[in-house]
Amino acid sequence: MQHSFPDTTLLITHYNRSGSLERLLGTFESLGCEFADIVVSDDGSKPEHLDKVKALTDRFRFRLITTPKNRGLGNNINKGQDAVQSEYTLYVQEDFEPSDIFPAHFADALAFMREDPKWDMVRFYAYFAYPTLKPFKKGYSEMVYRFWDMNHLKFYYYSDHPHLRRSTFLQKFGRYPEGIKGDLTEYKMAVSFLQKKGKGLFFNDFTQLFYQKNSSDEPSTMVRADWKLSENPLVKLARLGYLRYRWLKNTLDLVFMK
Repeated sequence: MQHSFPDTTLLITHYNRSGSLERLLGTFESLGCEFADIVVSDDGSKPEHLDKVKALTDRFRFRLITTPKNRGLGNNINKGQDAVQSEYTLYVQEDFEPSDIFPAHFADALAFMREDPKWDMVRFYAYFAYPTLKPFKKGYSEMVYRFWDMNHLKFYYYSDHPHLRRSTFLQKFGRYPEGIKGDLTEYKMAVSFLQKKGKGLFFNDFTQLFYQKNSSDEPSTMVRADWKLSENPLVKLARLGYLRYRWLKNTLDLVFMK
């Protein structure tokens, strides 16, 4: 069954994971997903990976946007988004894979965006549910930011995980900061999104539309610190104190960061 999305570009950021990229593109193809365009933004991958990516262009017919050297996540998303010409962008990092039920729920998300200009993005995947969700429809909820909520996870309204957004995203929320680590790039965009009153929807069953695939050959470059996962009582107490500090810091960032 074919699923046509003529007003949407699939934007994929890639770095040294040509096997993962091939799997992602192949899965979209097997699901019958047809987009207005596919843009692969490469962040200065090693020659052996870049050669494989170039070889994939004939099979999957995507536009490859490259850079001579690695310039970080912010630059990679910026130059990829600059190349998008359609009204909507489906942003996916190369180590994800859509599930069999993705096309139908993605069609719903597109319909929501087309019907109401207030929606800036629709999130399809997360490691945790957004803290405050207001039921919307068809398995989606509206994310609600509450200033005095003490849960520090509320600041991650925006996420780099797979999501649909309007292609005017950079004009409204600003360009991604460049020359800094990826997690800080994501955090600064999250702050900007909240400062500019962005509105978004969240798929309730947030692990069912995409799977994150990290093989031993192409492992994730993002690693969680051991202390964040420890069950030691003293470490857990220290972690609680740290999270209160982060809540205060993030709140001040939201008020004063430019």
